[in-house]
This record gives sequence, structure tokens and C-alpha cells, in this order.
Amino acid sequence: MAKKKAKPKKKAVKKVTKKVARKTAKKAAGKAKAAPRRRAVRAAPKRKSRAAAPSAGTPKTGVAALPAEKQVAGGVLLGHVEDYFAHVNVMALKLLAPISVGDTIRIKGHTTDITQRIESMQINHQPVQAASVGDSVGIKIADRARRTDVVYKI
Repeated sequence: MAKKKAKPKKKAVKKVTKKVARKTAKKAAGKAKAAPRRRAVRAAPKRKSRAAAPSAGTPKTGVAALPAEKQVAGGVLLGHVEDYFAHVNVMALKLLAPISVGDTIRIKGHTTDITQRIESMQINHQPVQAASVGDSVGIKIADRARRTDVVYKI
């Protein structure tokens, strides 16, 4: 004989459907009462035209952009001190002008003012006699230099 299929309980099903029907009815009633929301439209901000701005002049570049205390008259700007290694007294520098061993440099900063001849210079831990523009060099110096210091060739 075939087994009888179990019938779902009618009472439990009716309770669940009544609850769902009540919730959807409440939501529908709430939406009908509330006015539809609209996004606020903002006006585009007014832009200042460049012609109307007071003439501030062109921004300064190179040596002219440096404060007066870091400028050296008659010197060629070699660059800024990128790093200083105190245990070997070497500064790292990316060159803006060519230099060679024997040239005189001046390191100028807020608390630094060193003038000396280049006696030792390296690129990638290899000693070199000359370096060109764009090279990153290490130069042995006599005193401490800071990252904000400026280096000139005299």
C-alpha cells in the first residue's frame, strides 16, 4: 500500500501568511502617505576667471625660489641634500649641474654653512672622478648636513 502524504498544518501556515500580509499592508500605507522625496539640485559653484585674479606674477623657480639665507652669490646650484649618513660623514645628492673631484662646494642651510673641496665622491659605492647632471652621488663632507640644506659649486 502507498503511504499517505503528510499534509501541512493549516493553522501554522495561516498565521505566517497573516503576519506577512499585515507587514506589507503597513508598508504600502506608509508609502502612500509620505510625499515622494526629490533630490535637491545644487547650482554649480562660480569659478573665478584667471583674468580677473590680481597678477601674482609667475612662480619662482631654481635659486630664486630659495630663501635669502640659503642663496649663495656666484654659486651654481648643485641640488638639495637628499640624505646624510652620520656614521661615514657622507651626504647623498642628486645633481643639477656637473661636478668633479677637486671642485669646491658650499653647503648652506638654516644651521649649516660648510665650504670644502670634494676629495671623495661615489656613485653606487664606486669611486668616480666626475659626475654629470641627474647622477645621484655620495660626497664625503667634514660636518653634518641636513635634508633641507642646499649645495652650491663655487
